[in-house]
Amino acid sequence: MISDTTVEAAAFQTEVHRRLGGVGRFRAAVEMSELARELAAAGLRARRPDLNEEEVRRELVRQLYDFRVPRR
Repeated sequence: MISDTTVEAAAFQTEVHRRLGGVGRFRAAVEMSELARELAAAGLRARRPDLNEEEVRRELVRQLYDFRVPRR
């Protein structure tokens, strides 16, 4: 398998993940997911300044999950 990570960096990352434990790894994953959604929303706002926040949310859900969110 081709990797752009050195053996030393991979070992360090493995040790950090081990020290975090299950809860810490879960928390980090949730934080990264939230950041990714924030970045996606910012990109959408930049490309579509005509959308209000509700429309931005709906479009993000559509893009992430490939379906339409019903209007209330």
